[in-house]
Amino acid sequence: MARIHSHRRGKSQSTRPSSKRAPTWVNYSQDEIVATVAKLAKEGLAPSQIGLRLRDEFGVPHTKTFLGKTITEVLRESKSALPIPEDLGRLVERAAKLKDHLGKHHADRKNVRSLELLEAKIHRLSNFYKSHEKLSADWKYAVAVAQLA
Repeated sequence: MARIHSHRRGKSQSTRPSSKRAPTWVNYSQDEIVATVAKLAKEGLAPSQIGLRLRDEFGVPHTKTFLGKTITEVLRESKSALPIPEDLGRLVERAAKLKDHLGKHHADRKNVRSLELLEAKIHRLSNFYKSHEKLSADWKYAVAVAQLA
């Protein structure tokens, strides 16, 4: 699949395990996996980082095959989920860093355009999450591009 704002093709994705059943080599029970997810969330890790840590350190290839639910659903049940989805939060952080950069470097016109594209992506993603009720309807992102031009 192609990128939205460039003429390049996208990155290839990693393949999921072919079987929907839990592998036999994993020696952890469901309760141990849930406890590990909760412990890693208390350390401040995001759901994607928790999944990587479970895969690399604990040998759990795919949490959903063991628990029947994703890491985000486990965190939501334990009331330790992030207030906004992880991908939207990372885009907002990137926009804040880019806005700080543009505050110091006023002549950087290329990154003004990058900020415009980034904010468009944030608005599209927030509209998607609002329509699927994963984000509150009154959530609003403050536009910074109009202030820079």
